[in-house]
Amino acid sequence: MNINWNTQLYCLIGNPIEKSLSPEIHNYIFNINNMNCIYMCFNVEDNDLHQVLDTFKILGIKGFNVTIPYKIHIMKYLDEIDEEARLLGAVNTVKYLDGKFIGYNTDGAGFVKSLIDSGIHIKDKKILVLGAGGGSHAISMKLAQSGAKKIIILNRTIEKSKKLAYNISNKFGDISVEYDDLKSFSQYTDVDIVVNCTSIGMYPDTDEVPIDISIFSNKTVVCDIIYKPIKTKFLKNAEKKNMKIIGGMDMLINQAILSQKIWFSVDKNIAINIDEIKGFLHYSVE
Repeated sequence: MNINWNTQLYCLIGNPIEKSLSPEIHNYIFNINNMNCIYMCFNVEDNDLHQVLDTFKILGIKGFNVTIPYKIHIMKYLDEIDEEARLLGAVNTVKYLDGKFIGYNTDGAGFVKSLIDSGIHIKDKKILVLGAGGGSHAISMKLAQSGAKKIIILNRTIEKSKKLAYNISNKFGDISVEYDDLKSFSQYTDVDIVVNCTSIGMYPDTDEVPIDISIFSNKTVVCDIIYKPIKTKFLKNAEKKNMKIIGGMDMLINQAILSQKIWFSVDKNIAINIDEIKGFLHYSVE
């Protein structure tokens, strides 16, 4: 990578960020497209978030991604929010344009694309979503927008699952929505798709699972947005029961590609091969 005075900086902010694969993905795309750009990660404390954004404007950073725990919190500091991001209730991509930071969301679309690419249809499906954070907001709203019949939100803090369920019902009145605490999962076994949007099972706590997957039918599709490890214990347990599983790597790559299309205002002319990116990535397997 030839870094010079004209190299544009893009980045990820969150806390923690040390296990992120986003730099590998974005820098790979920059390299194969001969783009004079570099992507880095910055660990940001909550009380520094607003000041960091002001600094980004001063430095002329053209765009950045947002991860845990700031996908919702950052919205109050942005100058504008894209209609879809406002609908989904979270921001994971920010573009600097004409002196303004504009928030977008590529998580929801990235996740839905990973389902579609795996031959999974969303329309008229009953879907159990675990977690009620920023990722869950975006994914749940996008599933509702994509025609899900019923969405059930379970979270360790029931007030958060209630709030998300209310937001879904308020924006998509024709969809059945329920909420409960995570411990009540055994009441909701009659679902087509289960999506883990919590951090339970993420490295280094790889022996943990959010719920006992064995109580579901083996026809249930099991998804986990965690990508490190590539195959969580939650997915391994589902695989043992011959369930179809979808890990978080495809979503991660899809949302990164969509982020770049936002930053560079292009639809087709960024050369990207998802399978090549997967082959390039260096990650710890299990």
